[in-house]
Amino acid sequence: MEEAVFFDTLRQGLWVSVLISTPILGAALLSGVVVGLFQALTSIQEMTLTFVPKLLAIVAVFWASMGFMTQTLTGYFSGVLIPIIGGM
Repeated sequence: MEEAVFFDTLRQGLWVSVLISTPILGAALLSGVVVGLFQALTSIQEMTLTFVPKLLAIVAVFWASMGFMTQTLTGYFSGVLIPIIGGM
């Protein structure tokens, strides 16, 4: 395998991982900021208050974006990795 093909495949794989993880990380960030603001405004310092809403938001976004994630990952595998494994 040539070095350019290897690095291009690696770059595409990293980009796919960024695309797949963005919705979940965005939901965790948004719910964390909202809960943090709520805790700062009400002076409630409960540890489960930060964990449970963030977990629920992550699960909901994961469930909603599962089709996009699967389609992106299978597109990468069928378009990039399988032809390389098969010998182009």
